[in-house]
Amino acid sequence: MRNSTSGVLTLLVLLPGFLLGCSGEEAPGSTAASPTFHRDVEPLLQKHCMSCHSPGNIAPFSLTAYDAAHSVASLLARSARERTMPPWGAMETDECQPPHSWKDDLRLTEEEIAVFEAWAASGAPEGDPADAPPPFVAEAPGLPGVELEVAPKEPFIASGDADQFRCFVMDPGLTEARYINGVHLMPGNRKVVHHALVFIDKDGATDALVDEHGGYDCFGGPGFSGELVAAWAPGGVPIELEPNIGAELPAGARLVMQVHYHPAGTTAEPDATRLQLRFTQGVPEWLMGIALIGNFESPFAQGRGLLPGPNDADGVEFMIPAGVPDHVETMQFRLPAAVSLSETYLYGAGTHMHYVGTDMKVTLEREEGAAGAPEDQCLVQTPRWDFSWQRGFYYDAPIEQLPRLRGGDLLTMRCTYDNSNSNPFLAKALKEQHLPAPVDVHLGESTLDEMCLAAVIHVTRKQ
Repeated sequence: MRNSTSGVLTLLVLLPGFLLGCSGEEAPGSTAASPTFHRDVEPLLQKHCMSCHSPGNIAPFSLTAYDAAHSVASLLARSARERTMPPWGAMETDECQPPHSWKDDLRLTEEEIAVFEAWAASGAPEGDPADAPPPFVAEAPGLPGVELEVAPKEPFIASGDADQFRCFVMDPGLTEARYINGVHLMPGNRKVVHHALVFIDKDGATDALVDEHGGYDCFGGPGFSGELVAAWAPGGVPIELEPNIGAELPAGARLVMQVHYHPAGTTAEPDATRLQLRFTQGVPEWLMGIALIGNFESPFAQGRGLLPGPNDADGVEFMIPAGVPDHVETMQFRLPAAVSLSETYLYGAGTHMHYVGTDMKVTLEREEGAAGAPEDQCLVQTPRWDFSWQRGFYYDAPIEQLPRLRGGDLLTMRCTYDNSNSNPFLAKALKEQHLPAPVDVHLGESTLDEMCLAAVIHVTRKQ
């Protein structure tokens, strides 16, 4: 279920007018006691579901026809109530109230959830086809308004049992600086593409790394210091910015795409993951950047970095013991003083873990005594983490109303894990790796390693 840039609610009983056998009070948006498919349900499916649940798209079954929807009416109602569909990770909780609502929030309203429940409870009637909305037309896949697409020199075939990391060097052919206003990674073979990152090589640092096939192996990182400009993981959607925001791509720069392949013991078809770009018209007012913060292996000075955990056995360490269902690791990072030299705002945030992860919360604590700084804030929480659906979340507010970032602010990442057989995502991963039971999990990049990583999406006024 896809939207242009970037949903899951709380339990509520059925609205009175939707109870089976009730007095016939009318439901919101309905002109009769019981909703029907064409009048009430089909419009909701078009709005929230058919971008995935339609022929040729990612979902395992289509919902564009009545017979198909009728056969899964109870599943639709249950998934809506449990907030597993549409998939959306960022939630408001007792301990996290983000500073603003989210752009392109996919979540169903309580009234919409009640429509699905009442429809299923009344036998999922079709109703009058004359009440149907216009036929659903799927959006074209990829980035709207794409101006440039780049791809590796050659496709890559991943195989074997071990995870592979491959970097592809791609030349966009720019003779003058451009500013990326929209970006999206299009995975070529979703069976094996675990995630992908795109970095900017401004100075030809990869000349000494690239081989005759246009790439190089790059486990642990791209092998050079480059700005991150795009990321994709399952569930990822295009990043689309306002017209006055862009990420600088200098003339002559190359784009380096690091792809994590997870072949899981199968010989894969070739992968040709490609990158789509759209640019601003002229020089934008604001520059966008993405910082990935976390994955600390040890403590820093002043007690930052990796903090002591509940199962540390040999000093402070990142280790999730086998069989433990509720393990917590916490990391902290203080923003450098240089951040205060520019007008920088937090545009959005995201979380990243692997299959053992269950909940991640990112908070911002203001430096004590900072002039004009608002109170401490929870930036994002994904309390029902699902590796299969990842994305960045963008605040729905004008830039100058967003949280201002300053040097000395303290970022805290709290990650919770379930390394037991009760974790269905872990059970699936163990099966793929031919492992009979959970094992101790450490920090790392492979599928059965773990991470605790915050994505800080920021905009800075261009000087």
